[in-house]
Amino acid sequence: MTKTSNQMWGGRFAAGNSDIMEAINASIDFDQRMAAQDIAGSRAHAAMLGAMGIVTDSDATAMREGLLTVLSEIEAGDFPFSKQLEDIHMNVEARLKEIIGEPAGRLHTGRSRNDQVATGFKLWVRDQFDAIDAALAALMKAFVGQAEAGAEWVMPGFTHLQVAQPVTWGHHMLAYAEMLDRDRARFADARKRMNTSPLGAAALAGTGFAIDRDMTATELGFDRPASNSLDAVSDRDFALEFLSSASICAMHLSRFAEELVIWSSAQFRFVTLSDSFSTGSSIMPQKKNPDAAELIRAKIGRIFGANVALMTVMKGLPLAYSKDMQEDKEQVFDAADNLMLAIAAMEGMVSDMTANVSELEKAAATGFSTATDLADWLVRELGLPFREAHHVTGALVAMAEKGGCDLPDLSLEQMKTVHEGITVSVFDVLGVHNSVASRTSFGGTAPVRVREQVARWKEHLG
Repeated sequence: MTKTSNQMWGGRFAAGNSDIMEAINASIDFDQRMAAQDIAGSRAHAAMLGAMGIVTDSDATAMREGLLTVLSEIEAGDFPFSKQLEDIHMNVEARLKEIIGEPAGRLHTGRSRNDQVATGFKLWVRDQFDAIDAALAALMKAFVGQAEAGAEWVMPGFTHLQVAQPVTWGHHMLAYAEMLDRDRARFADARKRMNTSPLGAAALAGTGFAIDRDMTATELGFDRPASNSLDAVSDRDFALEFLSSASICAMHLSRFAEELVIWSSAQFRFVTLSDSFSTGSSIMPQKKNPDAAELIRAKIGRIFGANVALMTVMKGLPLAYSKDMQEDKEQVFDAADNLMLAIAAMEGMVSDMTANVSELEKAAATGFSTATDLADWLVRELGLPFREAHHVTGALVAMAEKGGCDLPDLSLEQMKTVHEGITVSVFDVLGVHNSVASRTSFGGTAPVRVREQVARWKEHLG
């Protein structure tokens, strides 16, 4: 088995590592996607070293300009990544030395890979917070667009996947806008909390060099430097909060994906998905499968898994840094990629789907969906206690079920056999449109309330 020696830190070792050690130790295959963030951190550090007189102005300038050259090579796909150099940080520094020579060796003054990687990773996660916020806003606009179009369309509202009460299409769509808005708030809250700079914490104890951590924090858009060097290099709460927020958001996407799978089936026919987000069958020519929704529903498991995996990595680690923490990035990268893809696919499906209005209304009228309206009418008009009204309504439902009809199909005479006080005005509340129109309480399903909420969301989303 061959031995290799890492020239960036190998002075302590008489012999090099085995190939297996190199393979398990290297992270360059995945952490190279943090190149822009790592270089941004190094450029800020170089500028601070120059400003504080720790390196000469000419060396600071050479490092900053050389780092831009490295970044351009990476972005152009011309950079020769090396596993022997382990990670993006040492790959960049080694290439910088080839470009500018001896000054590159001064770049690591006053810092460690521990605070360097924590800084780069925080910057990368912060960028994901911003990208996901924009993607969620676009998805919310798609739901609001559907709500505006269908403020008056009637559909069944379900509990236990059984028809419960009629609701409007717009009301159902806006329920998801509410969920996604909470997701945005969670991401924003986590972003605010994570926005402290680890740079300058060095390995774990800070540094004896007269560095200016406020300067680098400001340069990188952090609110302030992290206050404790031990915590700064060992903290991965920001990644865990990202994954936690992503998991809740993913759960919301999965819930609507499940509804789309059900609604687009031949048994429901509530919606028609566009060809852009459906596939066919290799053997059954009639099939139009909601594969995008099904894949969203499945990919969510990867996000949940990443959350559990990183919690498990972190749960037993003493302060400060341990190599276990190298396992943080692949989990977060995969979760971020899959969440962004799921949001984009969901936006496409919501924007393109067509509600089958007649099928929705037909379904809304089934399952005695206006039974609660009847019970409420008995309370309002006849002054019955609700429990008695509930009993009377139940008897009328049983009568209709036995007769093979729905509540509006019962005659007034039949209803009077259950309670003689019932009058012809009861039929005013039994139609599904009457039902939804009556639900005017704040947050209710009435079209007038849906339009108010649509206006509010449109103003909020811009």
